[in-house]
Amino acid sequence: MVILYIAITLATVLAMEFVAWSAHKYLMHGLLWIWHEDHHKPHYEKEGFFEKNDLFFLVFAIPSMLCYIIGSVYADDYYFLFFVGVGISIYGLIYFLIHDVYIHQRFKWFRQLDNKYSRAILRAHGAHHTKTGKEDGESFGLLIVNPKYFSGRKK
Repeated sequence: MVILYIAITLATVLAMEFVAWSAHKYLMHGLLWIWHEDHHKPHYEKEGFFEKNDLFFLVFAIPSMLCYIIGSVYADDYYFLFFVGVGISIYGLIYFLIHDVYIHQRFKWFRQLDNKYSRAILRAHGAHHTKTGKEDGESFGLLIVNPKYFSGRKK
């Protein structure tokens, strides 16, 4: 049973990359651009530490919380949802550490990452942020990076 719980959790973490990609492309750069727009502004134009974009933490935290609750309360039938909630939470932590801490350096915890993968993540995210409007964006994911960003220059 433990292997099943681990598999559910890992599958959810992987699936969340695609959920996050879709949410970023179609919600954040679509209907909910009003929340995400300030994230594309230069830091000198921002007021304070928080952005409206930080509200998306709740967008992803609420389903995770519901999975924890339903998976716990109705464990006989829906125990697997608890581990879906764990997977969502793990992805959220990974996203926070890579996006907010490493890429945008909102916290000065680790700036020393330097390998092909971490540089590709920075290039891909940099390419995404070259667009300040909601249209014509690219590179909406976080962990799965287009191979073109692994070379020293954008092709």
